[in-house]
Amino acid sequence: MSYKALVIGSTGLIGKNLLFELCKKGIEVIALTRRPMRNLPDNVNLLEIDFDGFLENDSFPVCDHIYICLGTTIKKAGSKSEFKKVDLDYCLAFAKKAREFGATKISLVSSVGANPSVKNFYLKTKGELEEEIKSIDFAEINIFRPSLLLGHRDESRSIEKIGQNLSLLINLFLIGYLSKYKCVKAETVAYSMANSTPNYGIRYFYYDDFYHN
Repeated sequence: MSYKALVIGSTGLIGKNLLFELCKKGIEVIALTRRPMRNLPDNVNLLEIDFDGFLENDSFPVCDHIYICLGTTIKKAGSKSEFKKVDLDYCLAFAKKAREFGATKISLVSSVGANPSVKNFYLKTKGELEEEIKSIDFAEINIFRPSLLLGHRDESRSIEKIGQNLSLLINLFLIGYLSKYKCVKAETVAYSMANSTPNYGIRYFYYDDFYHN
């Protein structure tokens, strides 16, 4: 029986790269997406869905490992409630469904600074999702906490574009404990997700871990 991976958020900056990294390893990949994708590897099975309708169904793709790369911004979502629907509700629902249908491993893209107790709405939401994911009985839970992501996006995010332009300079000053706040290429995070050493339990990955895992 072949090893199967399910990727949620396949059209995003990390998700796109992750599809190719997993396929390089000969893994059969199921990509769940809300819009069409082109130029994908042969061993990617694209499943274009409506999230709400799909999650209400009694069936779900069988997989060994679910990768959740889904995320948005408050600006793009239109409101805090809609942002939370994507970054918390959908992500958690997919995780629970995958576990129900046999997945034993999960890898989640979160954010450096994620904490359910902070005032920052974005980081609070990410922290709440992490805590919910950890309460599900996956044998292996990998939580990736990048800072600002570098790479080309289909949509423009002005703040991130400014950050990318300054990233090389900023990174020079982020050493020691602060290194986890360094900007990182999305493809580097994707490579780390696809190639992390199997290990039971809960693990967190930061900037330095993306290069040594």
